[in-house]
Amino acid sequence: MSHYFETPTGDENRREFGATIFGREFRFTSADGVFSGSRLDPGTAVLLRSVDPPAASTGRLLDLGCGIGPIAVGLAAACPQAHITGIDVNDRALELTRLNAVNAGVEVTALRPEDVPTEATFDEIWSNPPIRIGKAALHELLATWLARLTPDGRAYLVVGRNLGADSLQTWLTDQGWSASRLTSAKGFRVLAVAPA
Repeated sequence: MSHYFETPTGDENRREFGATIFGREFRFTSADGVFSGSRLDPGTAVLLRSVDPPAASTGRLLDLGCGIGPIAVGLAAACPQAHITGIDVNDRALELTRLNAVNAGVEVTALRPEDVPTEATFDEIWSNPPIRIGKAALHELLATWLARLTPDGRAYLVVGRNLGADSLQTWLTDQGWSASRLTSAKGFRVLAVAPA
């Protein structure tokens, strides 16, 4: 299992990089021991270019596996009236998400999964899911959080084609979800998932 799926113990070695999200420029602080520590991950970039933020700009939005927060921060900037939650199991990543939200002048609640209230539901879930945790763990993760979508909710997932995007789409459909491919770009598939 890759090191960024748990809280690292080594030196942080913080650094910054820039990224354009929903037409706005951001600076992100990153560090060692977190997912995509030196740039906006290519899959995340494809997701953010392929799906527009919700037009209503309100509601409850979840960044599942937020890393240092580029999806959560971008959504918070585009939808200032929405409640944005980012979750991750890496405490260093959560700390950096909080820092990046403050630096961008937006509000993001960054939590470990177990700290999200059990009654919380979400209008949208955005995720570059941690495929490399293994199929069984990934399926459990997605089943847990997709069940928290509101009846009219949507989830947007980006998955590498060579990392099982097509088989994941089939699995989601087999589990009773509506799962469609929105686009394919740079070796990634963007899937839209909704209650059937």
